[in-house]
Amino acid sequence: MLHFSRWKVTAILAAVLLAVVFALPNIMSPSQQEAVARFGMRPMTLGLDLQGGSNLLLEVDRKDMMAQLQQQLASDIRAGLRTAKIGYGGIQRVGTGVSVTITKPEDYSAARDELQKLVQPVSGGLFGGGQQTSLYVMKQDNGTFSFEVQDTGLQAKIAAALKQVIEIVKKRVDASGTTEAVVQQQGSDRIVLQLPGIGDPQKVLALVGKTGALKFQLVCADQPGASNQRPPLDCQSYPRKEDVDALIKAKAAKGDTTEPTADELAKLPQLWVQTGSRATVDGADLTDAQPSFDQNNRAVVTFRFNQKGAVRFGKLTAENVNKPFAIVLDGVVQSAPVINEPILGGSGQISGQFTTDETANLAVVLRSGALPAKLVVVEQRTVGPSLGSDSIRAGLIASVVGLGLVVVFMVIAYGLFGIFANLALLINLVMLIAIMSFMGFTLTLPGIAGIVLTMGMAVDSNVIIFERQREEWRNGRSAISSIETGFKTAFGTILDSNFTALIAAIVLLGVGSGPVRGFAIAHAIGILTTIFTAYTVTRLIVATWMRWAKPKEVPL
Repeated sequence: MLHFSRWKVTAILAAVLLAVVFALPNIMSPSQQEAVARFGMRPMTLGLDLQGGSNLLLEVDRKDMMAQLQQQLASDIRAGLRTAKIGYGGIQRVGTGVSVTITKPEDYSAARDELQKLVQPVSGGLFGGGQQTSLYVMKQDNGTFSFEVQDTGLQAKIAAALKQVIEIVKKRVDASGTTEAVVQQQGSDRIVLQLPGIGDPQKVLALVGKTGALKFQLVCADQPGASNQRPPLDCQSYPRKEDVDALIKAKAAKGDTTEPTADELAKLPQLWVQTGSRATVDGADLTDAQPSFDQNNRAVVTFRFNQKGAVRFGKLTAENVNKPFAIVLDGVVQSAPVINEPILGGSGQISGQFTTDETANLAVVLRSGALPAKLVVVEQRTVGPSLGSDSIRAGLIASVVGLGLVVVFMVIAYGLFGIFANLALLINLVMLIAIMSFMGFTLTLPGIAGIVLTMGMAVDSNVIIFERQREEWRNGRSAISSIETGFKTAFGTILDSNFTALIAAIVLLGVGSGPVRGFAIAHAIGILTTIFTAYTVTRLIVATWMRWAKPKEVPL
C-alpha cells in the first residue's frame, strides 16, 4: 500500500509541478501575464463582486411584442384573403387583436376556413414544452372576424423569444470584447446581464439593447402634410436618423440622457414607407456586416446577403429603379437613397450620419441577428472598484486566517504527520487554483467561500487517516503496519464522504444560478483535488519519510 513505482512517483510529481505552473499567473504582473498567455497560462478572472462592474436587469417589452403580433396578424390576414381572392373591408386593430370585415356573405365560409389557418398552436407549459396553446382565438360575428391574443399564448411566445434574446445578447457582448460577461434568465420575461470591469454600461447597453431589426422598404408615394397625420393602411411612419440625433443632443444639453420616448419620436418629422411583402426585404437574410468608409471617407456599414436575400434584394431594386427606398433600423430611417440601378450582387452599404464607433456597433448588431423582442431596462446598478477591492481583501483575510488556524491545529494535534497534511493541503490549494485558472472560471465571493470550505474538508480526510493509524498503533500493531492499515481502511470512508459532498455540489451547479454556481464550481473542483492530495500526495510523502527514517513508532 505504501509502495510507489517509479512511474507513479513521476506522474504525481508531474501533476503537482504542472499545477504550480498554471497557478503562477495569478501572482504575476500584468506584463508577465500577457507574455505567458500564448501558452494557455492565464490568471483567474475576477467576478463582478470582486473587480466591480455593472449589473443590468432587462425585460421583454410586452407592449412592443403585442404591437408586433398585431402588425404581423394584419399582414397575414391581408395576404391570406388576397391569395384566396376574398373581398374584405377595413383591417383594424381592436384591443389586443385585429378585426376584418368580409364584404360578400357568400364568402363567409371560405373566409372562415382561410382565417382559421392563422390560429396556430404554440408550445406552452413547463420549459416551453408539453401542453399546446393557441396564440390567437378567432370569433365571428356575421361577416366580421376578430382575433384576440390569448395571455397563455403571449406568455409562451415571450418565453420562446427570451431564449433567442439570451443567445443573441451573448453574441453581441462577446463581439464587443467584453470578457466574462454573465447573461442569465430571471423569471419568465427578464434577463440579468453582468459586466465585470465595465464601469459605464451605457456603451454595452446601447449595443445589446438595440433590437437590430433591419428592413429595406420602398417609400410611399404619399407623404404626411402634417405632423399628426396618420399613414395609409399599407404604410408605416418612421422618423429619420438625423432628426432623432438632433433630439438626443437637445435632451443632453438639458441634462436629460434618457432615450427618446415613443411620444417624442412621434412628434418628429416622419417618412412613410410601404409595409407590403413585395415592397420589403428583411435584414434577417444578412450573412455579414462590416464597418467601412465610402469614397467620400464617410463612415458606413457594408453588408452582404445570402442567396435568398440577394435574389429578393435584386428583384426589389430592379423593379423600382428611380424610386426611393428607406433603410430602416429599429424603427428609425437611417437613409432613403434613390435606386439608380438594380443592385444584383447581393451586397451594399448603409450610409448616414454615422460616427466610426456607431458603424462598429451597428455591424456587430447586424452580424449577431435581430432580437425577436424589444428589451427595456428595469434596473441598472454599478459596483465600484473600491467595493470589489474590499471584498477581495476580506476574502483574502478569511482565507489566510482559516488556513492558519487549520495549519496550527494539525501541527498541534498530529505533530510530524500534521506537517505532512499541511504540505498536502498547500498542494491541494495550488491544484484547485490551477484548474480554475486553466478552465477560465470566474472567481466570485461565493467561489472564495468554496475554496475556504475546501481547506477544512481537505484536512478532514487526513484526520480520518491519522486517527485510524493511531487506533491501530494503540491496538499493538507495528508502526509500518499501523500506517499502512490506516491508509487502506480509511480510503473507503474518504471516498464515500467526498462522493456525497460532490453530489450536493453537482445539484447546486445544475439548479443554481449566479453566486450559487460560483460556490458549487469551486466546491466541486476542491472535492476532486482533495481526494487526490489527501490520499495520494499525503501517502507519497509518508512513504518517502518511512523509507528515510525507518520509524519504530507512529509519531501521532
